Amino acid sequence: MSTLTDLLAEHTGLPGAAVDHLQMVAAEWQLLSDLAFADFVLWVPLDEHQSPDCTFLCVAQARPTTGPTAHPDDMVGSTVTPADHPQLRRALVEGRICREEDPRWHSGVPVRRETIPVRFGGDTIAVLSRDTNLAVPRVPSPLEIAYLGSAADLCQMISDGTFPAIEPSADVHTSPRVGDGLIRIDSAGAVVFASPNALSAYHRMGHAADLVGAHLAPLTRSLVADPFDATEVAQRIRTALDGNPSMRIEAESRRGAAVLFRALPLRPLGKAAGALVLVRDVTEVKRRDRALLSKDATIREIHHRVKNNLQTVAALLRLQARRTNNIEAREVLQESVRRVTSIALVHETLSMSVDERANLDDVLDQVFPMLSDVATAESAVAVRKEGKLGVVPAELATPLVMVLTELVQNALEHAYPAGDKGEVVVRAERSAKYLDVVVSDEGRGLPPGFSLERTERLGLQIVRTLVESELRGSLSLRRRETKGTEAVLRVPLRRSR
Repeated sequence: MSTLTDLLAEHTGLPGAAVDHLQMVAAEWQLLSDLAFADFVLWVPLDEHQSPDCTFLCVAQARPTTGPTAHPDDMVGSTVTPADHPQLRRALVEGRICREEDPRWHSGVPVRRETIPVRFGGDTIAVLSRDTNLAVPRVPSPLEIAYLGSAADLCQMISDGTFPAIEPSADVHTSPRVGDGLIRIDSAGAVVFASPNALSAYHRMGHAADLVGAHLAPLTRSLVADPFDATEVAQRIRTALDGNPSMRIEAESRRGAAVLFRALPLRPLGKAAGALVLVRDVTEVKRRDRALLSKDATIREIHHRVKNNLQTVAALLRLQARRTNNIEAREVLQESVRRVTSIALVHETLSMSVDERANLDDVLDQVFPMLSDVATAESAVAVRKEGKLGVVPAELATPLVMVLTELVQNALEHAYPAGDKGEVVVRAERSAKYLDVVVSDEGRGLPPGFSLERTERLGLQIVRTLVESELRGSLSLRRRETKGTEAVLRVPLRRSR
């Protein structure tokens, strides 16, 4: 499905500023749809000269969360003619809101239509169709009357070209919604309507009485704990009364309740009609966020302590290796130091991660020089990495680092005779499904009759076990076409449950 921008670019010649305005309308119109209990459909004329038989294209659609939809099927991409929807043409030419007296049947549903011209820079650039499903009878209530009155004012402001504001709010999609809590205040700042959810939010903040009749800005200021936040919330409500929209703000009351606020001015036909204040109680959300942050900090601390313990183990093994006179035992202890150090580096990376993911390139950039330093004492073999291994979950990081470390160490020890120069290359390619790594050298190659399944080398046995049991991947060792050996590793990045 094409996006709003794609459809406008393909079918219209609207300038960039007009396209941006329609994007802002689409960003804000869930508020309109919920207040109006109606679908909103955005139509653009396909004839820039707006001829009498001009066809209209639907480029976006919003459905209400407060009532039944009038359009169960997706309307985006469909077209209508003035004969099918005459009000679109009238609103476009006359530049005013056009209301239909008698409902029409659409897909077996009675629908009342209303069209609102979308004005920008003095011109009508599109038309909004406000389609209300009449199949479910509604009993007028104070809430419904307040919602519909607010929707009428905002629709008039769209027709006037004053809504949405020229400067869009960067946080429209995370702002409070109509169902979260809505308060309407008059031009003097007194509350004339508060939805039940809005009233509950203020009760949780510490206001026990009804909101109707109270002056919202000073009341809210008295409930907020932080003096700066209190002043800021009150100022944003007053700013909306002066005709300027405000971005959302979060404040915490003296009782510990966290609430989001957003104030929108109401100025139909340029006349001050008060403001809408959207509120949302996010106390439980903040509590869960704090719990997650605490849990995350605990996990990172555990990784840090595991890393410290592993470094202590490595130091003890290193000390033991220095004290032993048996050359074979010393080599075994040194290999254990290397393996423990590799695991410690993974835990060090995870201790600094916020999402239990490790960057393999960062870890291996620390491990490979350590392997090269060991090899340099006996030969002149370098380790080089090509490509990016990327970020992987914690459960993959440790076995992957272990496997690659063992493969590189195996190549350093067995590919080249002592004193020879050479290179071990780790080449990585990553797709959406797999991580493919090839560890290659130009050394002496595999011995005759070599089998990965029957090898007695501890390092390769560790590798095979980790690949099969932990990584659920595949590994093969084979002779290169020219000279040397290559180990081919494939690891699935999506773990099967």
